[in-house]
Amino acid sequence: MLTVVKNQMRVCALAVKYNIMREMLNKVTFLTNILFMIFNNATFIVQWVILLRLREDVGGYTMREVMLLWGLAASSFGLSHLLFSRVFSLPNLIISGKLDAYLVQPKNVLLSVMTSATSASAIGDFLYGVLVICIFCFSVKRLLLFLLFTVIAALIMTAFALLMGSLTFWFVRAEMFGNHMIGSAISFATYPDGIFKGIVRFLLYSVLPVGMAIYHPVHIMMVFDWRKFFAVLGYLVLLSVAAVFVFYRGLRRYSSSSLMESGRV
Repeated sequence: MLTVVKNQMRVCALAVKYNIMREMLNKVTFLTNILFMIFNNATFIVQWVILLRLREDVGGYTMREVMLLWGLAASSFGLSHLLFSRVFSLPNLIISGKLDAYLVQPKNVLLSVMTSATSASAIGDFLYGVLVICIFCFSVKRLLLFLLFTVIAALIMTAFALLMGSLTFWFVRAEMFGNHMIGSAISFATYPDGIFKGIVRFLLYSVLPVGMAIYHPVHIMMVFDWRKFFAVLGYLVLLSVAAVFVFYRGLRRYSSSSLMESGRV
């Protein structure tokens, strides 16, 4: 069993490696995409500098907390798209019947799909997050926690995208719903949670993964709390199990592109 898991992980690591190498064939485009993404993210720093000069804090966040928030959101988003970019386009594979190519491969179907593509610009997102932490709020402990939570948040976002995308096995229109949900999660992740109240705040800590992927980790990096830490880990496990379960249940319904395009509403 352990040998099988080890072999599957090795194959996935090689797939990610070759995806990145393929992106690097045109080095100018590769580097330009990375640098442009870093610059694009950095422009928002100006917005927050101006805003926080007008008032002491926003939702209880000072400049340091805001930079932690933006850094973690960018790095986790970047890592998830760097390693598992194809998950975010899963609905297109299902609707067009392109999952057929993965069903005949010897390795695990889900892992094959997840690691079959990468995004060069996502490297820029990841590097931006690390640079923000090193410039605005560096400490060795905080950097180590930041890297750990980047991995955890990336896995949470990937699991959420997988869950949303897998709904397309049942409903074609779920593609639009899933895209809106993922887009909303990314948007909310760049604003302090202190500005949200009532039902919106509840949704951010339950239905949308923002609270557990971004807000709790930011709070933990500022003041460590074991209860919040284990809550984040528990949320990751539950969401991942749910996403994998829904994917494989949906995969049973999948047969061919013609069926997928004409047999569902």
